[in-house]
Amino acid sequence: MYNILELVIAFVLSAVVAFATTPIVKKLAIKINAIDLPDERKKHERIRARLGGIAIILGVVAGLLYIQPQHPYMLAIILGGLVIIVTGIIDDLISLKAYQKLIGQLIASVIVMSSGLLIDAITIPFIGPVELHGFSYPLTILWIVGVSNSINLIDGLDGLAAGVSAIGLTSILIMAIMDYQLLVVYLCIIMIGSCLGFLYHNFYPAKIFMGDTGALFLGYAIAVISMLGLFKNVALFSFIIPIIVIAVPIFDTLFAILRRLINKQNIGAPDRKHIHYQLMDIGYSHQTAVLIIYAFSGFFGIMAIIFSSTTMLVSLVIFGLILLGIQIIAELSGVVLNGQKPVLSSIQRLLTRK
Repeated sequence: MYNILELVIAFVLSAVVAFATTPIVKKLAIKINAIDLPDERKKHERIRARLGGIAIILGVVAGLLYIQPQHPYMLAIILGGLVIIVTGIIDDLISLKAYQKLIGQLIASVIVMSSGLLIDAITIPFIGPVELHGFSYPLTILWIVGVSNSINLIDGLDGLAAGVSAIGLTSILIMAIMDYQLLVVYLCIIMIGSCLGFLYHNFYPAKIFMGDTGALFLGYAIAVISMLGLFKNVALFSFIIPIIVIAVPIFDTLFAILRRLINKQNIGAPDRKHIHYQLMDIGYSHQTAVLIIYAFSGFFGIMAIIFSSTTMLVSLVIFGLILLGIQIIAELSGVVLNGQKPVLSSIQRLLTRK
């Protein structure tokens, strides 16, 4: 049985610590020149402090010290997290090259795998559990690195990464409660509290950015938490559920890579074609664009919860709705055939019909 009071205290403690330390981190970032300068691609017009992710991390640490979860994987998860944090801090200070950040992510992934925490099997309908054997290792690395970078890439508007992460973690939390995954519940509660505490300072207009320190840490945490819960105990489509939970950053990243390959560009080169920029370019305000993506994230989170605990027939219906949502992301991301945007055009016609 869950200790509700303990969970509430952990949530409040993480939120309060993240909220209270963010202004301190902001002053420190400005003092050591860890700042984000505006340019033609970014939407902010003033210099902003980075390293806000440190406040998120401090909130998580406070929650962990209170809960003190015991699990065979915890030491490796913490050590991998430290590598990710150091990588993010260095990048926020001196701007690492892409391959240098990748090295840090790979080291963190190897540390996690060394503990035995792997995506070692997936459950497929009509077939059952499928053991991955040697494929477990590259798939685990791909998952941790991929999710870490997905959260990092979607961190383009004030409050976006923190909010999307909190929504995704809330979906995982609900499924973990349903499946009585105690460690996952504790970790989600702590992470959500810390994200919300920081979000007060980070929502538009942001007083501070989380930087790569926060974005990489959030991505790493979501990847590992989903490995602890969703890949282990979901009865059907275990390989799909974690992807649905954070579908917005994952597919925005995949479509960005596809778009750059089609245009013969460097897949690591930044651009203004991500979904959040596209929403602003078609006329939505900064704040509205963020709220729309929150709604998308909430939609996918709800679909994941239903998808994980319903009948096959309902799952197929939900899967169709998910594909529709992915199609909208593709159209917003500029990955369309012959310039056609059938779903967005239909929605626009419905909204403008008198």
